[in-house]
Amino acid sequence: MTGTPGGGAPPPPSRDPVQGVPTLPSVPPQPGPPAPESAPVSAAPPPVPRPRRTAFAEGFDQLRAAATTEPGRLRILGALLALLVVAFGSVAAWQMTERTAAADDVLHRSQPLSSDAADIYRSLADANTAAASGYLAGLQEKPAMRAGYEKDIRTAAAKLVTAAANSEPGSPSARTIASLSRLLPEYKGLVETARANNRQGYPVGGAYLRAANEMMQQRMLPAAEKLYHTENRRLGADYADARSFPWASLGLGVLALAALLWAQHRTYKRTNRVLNHGLVTATAAATIALLWLTVSHTVARAGLDDSHEHGVRSLTVLHEARIASLTARSDENLTLVRRGADTHALDDGTVVDTYEWGYDRQIDALRTALARAADLADDKAGAQPVQDANGFMKVWKQRHDLARADNDSGNYQAARDRVIGTAKDPTSVCFDNVDKALAAALTHEQGEFRRAAGGGLDALTGVPSGAAILAVLGAAGAVLGIGRRLSEYR
Repeated sequence: MTGTPGGGAPPPPSRDPVQGVPTLPSVPPQPGPPAPESAPVSAAPPPVPRPRRTAFAEGFDQLRAAATTEPGRLRILGALLALLVVAFGSVAAWQMTERTAAADDVLHRSQPLSSDAADIYRSLADANTAAASGYLAGLQEKPAMRAGYEKDIRTAAAKLVTAAANSEPGSPSARTIASLSRLLPEYKGLVETARANNRQGYPVGGAYLRAANEMMQQRMLPAAEKLYHTENRRLGADYADARSFPWASLGLGVLALAALLWAQHRTYKRTNRVLNHGLVTATAAATIALLWLTVSHTVARAGLDDSHEHGVRSLTVLHEARIASLTARSDENLTLVRRGADTHALDDGTVVDTYEWGYDRQIDALRTALARAADLADDKAGAQPVQDANGFMKVWKQRHDLARADNDSGNYQAARDRVIGTAKDPTSVCFDNVDKALAAALTHEQGEFRRAAGGGLDALTGVPSGAAILAVLGAAGAVLGIGRRLSEYR
């Protein structure tokens, strides 16, 4: 007899209350040996995520899909035409704005500043000449001579103020102007001291005048010349900017016009319609803008070239001639002031008076500059003053040789009288006549420059805004023209 664990009798079988079938009692599971561990199952690799597409790639796909249908191609064509016309107008407006600004600077800023710099040099040199002449005259100094000196000092000071107002802070020109502004009162003080001592008969006045002349010749005039050359380079840069051809805008204009013509030809081939009003309007606007741009810049360039060839070049040479005449007059006076105290050794060993040597060099420079000015003069009104100056220069040289002969022979008083104007046929009258003739030539050439440069600037008036307006009109016409074709597919 089988027993249950623990020694008890097994329970009797029970009957199913529904079927009446006896059922066996449930036996709890018995502990047994552990089941063997099964081999590990390898997990499937996770799916590799697809790389995320960029907006550009998706847009390209959409564009490629749209290009397979005629409406899609028309939309792309309209967008490209509008973009080309707008790009043409934008670049044209930008480039012509820059060229208009450069041409305006040439007329109203660069050239006037260059002339002011030349006037500063001329005024300083003339003041130095007048100071030496007044010293030679002593008590015989004429009020007109003194008034000329004061006028030159005031002119130089006023031109320095104008140049300082128009120069960029911290630029080389600004530093040069500041240096000249500091030196001018010092120079004037030395001249006044020399004049006061000379009137009292003190020889020390000559030393003060020499110090003033050295300050002028070694520091002030080189600084003024540097300022003049700096402003001339600035003028040249503005000319280059104003005359440079707008290749980018012209290229875009030709490309936009070609695209519009191709679009019209395409429309005609597909519809047999000769004209599309929107595209015709866009083509007309682009054509007008391109022609306006080309013609206006060509006319402006011609005017600027004329202003440079027959204005600026002549002005430059005439300024050089005037500076040479002023320096020659200063050396002529200082020859008698210094009385041979300053010498210069030539290449062959010959020792000569420094200021006589300087006078000869400056007269040669004046003769060369006048010859160049005569070649550049393109009308009688410009050539006549140059011819007059050349004639006065020759007489001046002859009279100076007479004064030099008197001085070399020991007749200092006669030489002085020939130079300061108290004797018959003085050199001072010749110098004054040369200066007046050169001033007349400068006034004429300044007018020629303003006429030509002003005409060039006027040719550019309205081009930037006109190009922008025509570009907007052309883009609108292209969009409307393509939109008219698209409406046929709805």
